[in-house]
Amino acid sequence: MSDTTIEGLFASANTEASAIEAPGQPPMSYGALSKLVSVTTRQLNAFGIGRNDPVAIVLPNGPEMATAFVAIASAATSAPLNPAYQADEFDFYLTDLKARALVVQKGVDTPAREIVKKHGIMLIELVPDETSPAGSFTLQLGDGVTATEMTAESGSAGVDDVALVLHTSGTTSRPKIVPLSHRNVCASAISVSKTLELDSNDRCLNIMPLFHIHGLIAAVLSSLSAGACVSCTPGFNALKFFSWMDEVKPSWYTAVPTMHQTILARAPRNAESLKRANLRFVRSSSAALPPQVLESLEETFGCRVVEAYGMTEAAHQMACNPLPPQARKPGTVGIAAGPEVSIMNDAGDLLSVGEVGEIVIRGDNVTAGYQNNDEANATAFTNGWFRTGDQGTLDDEGYLTITGRLKEIINRGGEKISPREVDEVLLDHPDIAQVVTFAVPHDKLGEDVAAAVVLIDNSETSERAIRDFAGTRLADFKVPRKVIILDEIPKGATGKMQRIGLAKKLGLVK
Repeated sequence: MSDTTIEGLFASANTEASAIEAPGQPPMSYGALSKLVSVTTRQLNAFGIGRNDPVAIVLPNGPEMATAFVAIASAATSAPLNPAYQADEFDFYLTDLKARALVVQKGVDTPAREIVKKHGIMLIELVPDETSPAGSFTLQLGDGVTATEMTAESGSAGVDDVALVLHTSGTTSRPKIVPLSHRNVCASAISVSKTLELDSNDRCLNIMPLFHIHGLIAAVLSSLSAGACVSCTPGFNALKFFSWMDEVKPSWYTAVPTMHQTILARAPRNAESLKRANLRFVRSSSAALPPQVLESLEETFGCRVVEAYGMTEAAHQMACNPLPPQARKPGTVGIAAGPEVSIMNDAGDLLSVGEVGEIVIRGDNVTAGYQNNDEANATAFTNGWFRTGDQGTLDDEGYLTITGRLKEIINRGGEKISPREVDEVLLDHPDIAQVVTFAVPHDKLGEDVAAAVVLIDNSETSERAIRDFAGTRLADFKVPRKVIILDEIPKGATGKMQRIGLAKKLGLVK
């Protein structure tokens, strides 16, 4: 079933059914989406852009970003970039991608415009059609830009063509390019759809950024693969979330844990909206969901919370806790939900049930390898398995527990500490709303434990009180030696709290 392209993913959907919508706009049908894909393919081919040509996309979140991704990936290779990047960042990513073209929204200023002019990259402007259904657009060449000679194959992309390229976060090294074929992204979308038991009656409220694998696959493509509808917001906005819930009437939404926590903080002020809500489930991914947050979400929305485990190199989903009547095991990220999942030691041997090692995966959704990076590929793949960099264990029923990110494990004088364990203990403190535990350099121990916390409103607790609380529940070597109380914890572009590099961001590294 994964032997298909994005265009083929929704070829059998009801042409009259709603595919893409947005708050305040009429929906785009599957028939209209198919037509838009065909028209966009012809437009790009006329500009000299064809299959596997990298086309960077810098657009605001919303329905046009969703349809542009689908349409451009069906003719060339889509490369969504964060619109918030600065000029130097655009310079790096556009040159690293060797982009043939950049798509920006007509009338929207961005530093990327100057960068493409500097490097002679084709500028294509997307013109939203505000008189037509959500996501409607046309493409035109920028002022003074002319079409180039076609060097690639024209027409619709094939199963093994590259649909999407994204960069890894690059928190510890130069960002790596992850090419994902149509086979990869469709396999993952179908797996998400099966795991969530999506059908044409479902409606997803997407609040995730669409320059990130989570939103693109888990919200957009999984919905399209099921003939369902996805409502594309301008991005996460806690002040508008409940009004969107009232308008869209979704059956589910997917988000990162920090977004869920922000939603929960506003829930008491939106009691009437919660009474009207009729969610079938809530999905969480891209970072560990604290058990306390899972319980609060289920109590607030009155539905099952599904935690999934994903990463860019797997075209998102790798494992997921199943829906009823299958068992859910809190503290695990569920069972394999797409690729095969196993545990491997440093020597490349697969380990037995209960043994701790590196989580490895293989399957149709896994990238064939980083682009132009033989060194990274040599360490990332062992005997056909991709090494995720995460540490974990499998139980006798195939449920996966992540014990930590190998690069995030704190090594305090030889004592290995999982920051997630410390997070979960501190979140039991009644005055703590958010926490992220991380390593700080230590002149004798190598590393020590620190925690950044956000307190609930009107809390007067202290660093000492928090450390004393941790000391009643953790071995002494795991207790944070430093607790930093903040109004807001620094987050990455997708809303995830990032442990690696946090000590430097907070000025704790000389």
